[in-house]
Amino acid sequence: MNFLKRRTALAVMGAVALATMASNAAAQTVTLRLHQFLPPQATIPAKALVPWAQKVEAESGGKIKVQLFHAMQLGGAPPQLFDQARDGVVDLTWTVLGYTPGRFPKTEVFELPFMSGNAEASSRAIQEYVEKFAADEFKDVKLIAVHTHGPGLFHTKTPVTGLESLRGMKVRGGSRIISNMLTKLGATPVGMPVPAVTDALSKGTIDGTTIPWEVTPSLKVTELVKNHTTFAGKEGLYTQTFAFSMNKASYDKLPPDLKAVIDKNSGIETAAMLGRAMDEGDKVGRQIAERAKNNIVALDVAETQRWRRTAASVETDWINEVKGKGIDGAKLAAEARALIEKHSK
Repeated sequence: MNFLKRRTALAVMGAVALATMASNAAAQTVTLRLHQFLPPQATIPAKALVPWAQKVEAESGGKIKVQLFHAMQLGGAPPQLFDQARDGVVDLTWTVLGYTPGRFPKTEVFELPFMSGNAEASSRAIQEYVEKFAADEFKDVKLIAVHTHGPGLFHTKTPVTGLESLRGMKVRGGSRIISNMLTKLGATPVGMPVPAVTDALSKGTIDGTTIPWEVTPSLKVTELVKNHTTFAGKEGLYTQTFAFSMNKASYDKLPPDLKAVIDKNSGIETAAMLGRAMDEGDKVGRQIAERAKNNIVALDVAETQRWRRTAASVETDWINEVKGKGIDGAKLAAEARALIEKHSK
C-alpha cells in the first residue's frame, strides 16, 4: 500500500513538474503582432518584413514569434499605423510617414524633389540622419528603422513627355511635400494612401500616380496605365519616407536576451535591408512594364533640368515653413544630401 501511495505521489509530482515546465516555456515565448497596409505579395511585406520576422524568430531560438497582418487586417487606416504602434494597439507597424502630414517635419527633408535615388544608400542615410537630427520625432516608439524607396516617377494614362503635358493632369501624391511639388509642376494633386491607387485609376479619379517601380505590380498599375516617365540622373523625382516601429512597452517588457535580438535587428543595417528590397523591387516592376511593351519615356538632361528648376521652390517653401517651428531647414537639407553622398560611395 505504501508502495502504491509513493508511486501515486511521484506521478502527481511529475505531472506538476511537467505542467510547470510547460507553463515556463509558454511564458518565455513572446508573440509580436506586426501590422502594415500593403498586400502580402508586395515588395516590403514579401521581401523584407517576412524575412525580418523569420530572422528574429531564429535568432531568439523561437522565443519570439512574429504574426504578420497585411492590408490593414486589424482595422484602421494607413495614416493610423504609427499611432497603433505608439499606443500598443499592435506591437509593430510599418508605414509611410507622409500619411500624417506635418508630424515628422525634420524627416520630411528626404521627400524634397530630386533629393535621392538608390534606396539602399538613401535608407542608410536617413537612418543615420534620424539618429543624429530627428530622434525626437520618434521618441514615443522603439524605432526599428526608417528608410526610403527608390527613384519616384510618373505612371500615367497619357504620356508625360515634358512639363507642358503634365499641366492639369490629376495625379496622386503620397505626402504633402509631393503634392506641393505636383502643384508647382502644373498638375492637380490628389492625396491618397497607395492602396487606394488601383481603384482611383480604374474609376478615373486620377489620371496618373507618383510611385516607384517596385509597388506597381501589387497595384496592377502597369495594366491600368501604359505610360511611365523617368528622369535623367541618379536622383528620382522624389522619394517617400517609411518607419518600422515597435511599441515601447512591448519592447521594455522583453527580457534582456530578447531585447538584444530586437536591437540586433534594428538600426542602419535593417534600414539598408529595407532599401535593398525596394531597389530589387524597382527592377522587377520595370521589367514587367517592359514585357508588357508599355511606353517608358526617359526625359533627357535638359528637360530634367527644367523640372528641377520648376520644383526648386518646394524646398524653399519647406525651409520657410519649418523655420516657424524653430528648425533650420537649410542646414538639415545640406546634412541629408551629405549623408546620401556618403552612403552612395
